Amino acid sequence: MSKVDELERAVRDLPPEDLRQFRDWFREFDAELWERQLGRDIAAGRLDGLVDEARTEHREGRTRPL
Repeated sequence: MSKVDELERAVRDLPPEDLRQFRDWFREFDAELWERQLGRDIAAGRLDGLVDEARTEHREGRTRPL
C-alpha cells in the first residue's frame, strides 16, 4: 500500500472534528507551498511575460476596473 493510499484511508476514518482540523491545516499548508513556488517563479522571471502582457493590455485600454 502506498503512502497516499494510507493517507486516504486515515483521512476517511477521521471523526468530523478531526477532519475539520485536518482540512484547515492542509489548506494553510498548501497555500504556503503555493506562495513559496510563486516567489521562486517571480524571482526566476517566469512571470515576466504575463506582467508585460497585462501592462500592454492596460496601456491599450483593454482592461476594466475591478
